Amino acid sequence: MAELVKNPAVQEKLYAEINATCGGDDELLERNVRDKDNKMPYLNAVVKEGLRKHPPGHFVLPHKAAEDMDVGGYLIPKGATVNFMVAEIGRDDREWENPMQFMPERFLDGGHGAGVDMHGTKGIKMMPFGVGRRICAGLNIAMLHLEYFVGSMVMEFEWKEVEGLEVEFAEKREFTTVMAKPLRPRLVPRRS
Repeated sequence: MAELVKNPAVQEKLYAEINATCGGDDELLERNVRDKDNKMPYLNAVVKEGLRKHPPGHFVLPHKAAEDMDVGGYLIPKGATVNFMVAEIGRDDREWENPMQFMPERFLDGGHGAGVDMHGTKGIKMMPFGVGRRICAGLNIAMLHLEYFVGSMVMEFEWKEVEGLEVEFAEKREFTTVMAKPLRPRLVPRRS
């Protein structure tokens, strides 16, 4: 939500899609989020971009190297414990154009993130829920909840910065990764 506060044009584009698809009907929003036809591609793209830039955890469960391997000139011996910096994978400028910019369009058809494999079976460009055998079992339900949550919040409120309160993206680690300074937006009801 912080990215939508900082990027009002993205928020308005998202609201336009939600309003055109659902017309302010909460039940219709829920049905469209669950619909496999992806009637709200921009909502899906906003959620994926948020997960790419701000994954819920910065580490996944450690892995062990199955054999000796060379990674970037470093020998990783068989049996070594290997961990991944999840956030850094999603912010890698070798994989992502302007990785620090919040740009949901990258996940739309024709964008360089379109069709990105979040399960890690065809390569790893982002892994907010882990990959492979240790992937989060709740990935699909989490995506549904995130789309419904973000869609509902944008459908009901315009999210704005409070004058004099800068949105800061510094993070801290708790059970998941959270904002070090909680978001304090000004919420303007969209319906009276």
